[in-house]
Amino acid sequence: MGTPNQLLNGGQILANALIRQGAELGFGVPGESFLPLLNGLVDHPKFQFVTCRQEGGAAYMAEAYAKLTGKPGIVMVTRGPGASNAMIGIHTAYQDSTPMVLLVGQVGTDMVEREAFQEIDYRRMYSECAKWVGSIDRVDRIDEFVSHAFHVAQAGRKGPVVLALPEDVLYMMGSEHPVAAAHIVQPGLDQEAFLQAMSHFSAAKNPMMIAGGGNWSKVPCDHLKKWANREGLPVATSFRSQDLIDNLDPCFAGDLGIGANPALVKRIKEADVLLVIGERLGEMTTAGYSILTPPQIKAKLIHVLSGPEELGRVYRPDFAINCSPDHFCKALTEISMGGQYDRQAMTTAHTEYLTFSAPVTVPGDLQLAQIMSSLKELIPRNAIVTNGAGNFATWVHRFYPYGDMRTQLAPANGSMGYGLPAAIAAKLVHPDRVVIAVCGDGDFMMNCQELATAARYGAYPIILVVNNSMLGTIRMHQEREFKSRVIATELTNPDFIKFADSFGIPAFRVSKTEEFAAAFSEAMASNQGALIELVQDQEVISPSKLLSQLGQ
Repeated sequence: MGTPNQLLNGGQILANALIRQGAELGFGVPGESFLPLLNGLVDHPKFQFVTCRQEGGAAYMAEAYAKLTGKPGIVMVTRGPGASNAMIGIHTAYQDSTPMVLLVGQVGTDMVEREAFQEIDYRRMYSECAKWVGSIDRVDRIDEFVSHAFHVAQAGRKGPVVLALPEDVLYMMGSEHPVAAAHIVQPGLDQEAFLQAMSHFSAAKNPMMIAGGGNWSKVPCDHLKKWANREGLPVATSFRSQDLIDNLDPCFAGDLGIGANPALVKRIKEADVLLVIGERLGEMTTAGYSILTPPQIKAKLIHVLSGPEELGRVYRPDFAINCSPDHFCKALTEISMGGQYDRQAMTTAHTEYLTFSAPVTVPGDLQLAQIMSSLKELIPRNAIVTNGAGNFATWVHRFYPYGDMRTQLAPANGSMGYGLPAAIAAKLVHPDRVVIAVCGDGDFMMNCQELATAARYGAYPIILVVNNSMLGTIRMHQEREFKSRVIATELTNPDFIKFADSFGIPAFRVSKTEEFAAAFSEAMASNQGALIELVQDQEVISPSKLLSQLGQ
């Protein structure tokens, strides 16, 4: 850190400001546009800069880091191309409500608006997927802008912010104006509105709850689980928020999203009062807004969100409560329900979930459902399971029961390539925990270069690559909508075994179910992770339909 009245360059001031915010780990690809910042970080040997192989992978890692730690993920990328590559992780963080701070190089203030080398207007570029975009145009305001960024990222509905770093400002000399770490500002509970809403929920004959979104921590999850079990209430989770409730807990009713349990969908539709905590009720959770029809659903809707701008945006709630899950779930523990509803509903809903998640048999030698289901006996309940996007994810979501909070890392925006970078970040944060990345072949190849990052930092997950040599989700939709008129979905893949071996990572090819246990046992015993290729027949496109049956 600098001393009072000592002149430092902008990069050093910025580095010191990040450390004051509690920054310990950052992800990125070094660029010449922010060299003074890198130089400033040399003075902070406890700060680790994780050098990634592409900015998209770096942004994914930062997003996963933020989910696991509750701290804003920090990404550092160069201007223009670097900023463009990082966009995918920023969009993921925005839709997942994950706090992130993107530091991106920019042309000097004397060159702005000339379309200088790699110049982009970041305010226009990121306007749809960042909570705030700022540009530090004065060296004497660096501390102020950093404080602002960390406050915004963690306030209300959390999310990503972007700070542009004009190159000349990073080289300018100036004095520090130290600012303490940002407050985490979350809305409290309107007690009168809460009691009024809960009086209706307590009187319901068919009450139902949905929990989801990104503003959770372990404490409110535990409060919600304890209260639901005490009162005999089933809890469903939203798309890719399955780990808010341990899936083997008696109150867990299943998750909403792609291929949701029809019995759970029926429960949601038949609810007379629906309590939704933290979840925006987006397209994926509501099956294209069909499970719940906007703008006014049939049931009474109690909608609890940290971001006031989301209340009433799509669904008009009967009770709109701007409150964080922390405050709301703590208050729930003081509420006793009435006797209007069937207290066996919780047990029945959980049984329906267990029945739906029991392995199904499909044609072929490889039974993915059985493999995913078997993981619960092979790994600890605190293991972290990550995935990107594709039909392969349906198998893990449906047949693997996730453990407690933050045992699932998956992108709510359905972004391919997330699983591997997220798993690497998870091993950096929790090197002692089992981390498994479940990837499709197309999904894996989006960021397979990050195996080099895993090797460099010794952050080795176990990677399951479901290989059917095609972009299965798109092929499924092609067959469904335009029978047999197929284009652009066949893939040519590398030899995944040789590819992993080139990084010193043990690898196994599994084409029959009975081969998996031995391969996974070796993977668990390895100190360099492993890659297991699961060779899947193209005909087996989902747990419920064969490819040839689509469009019939």
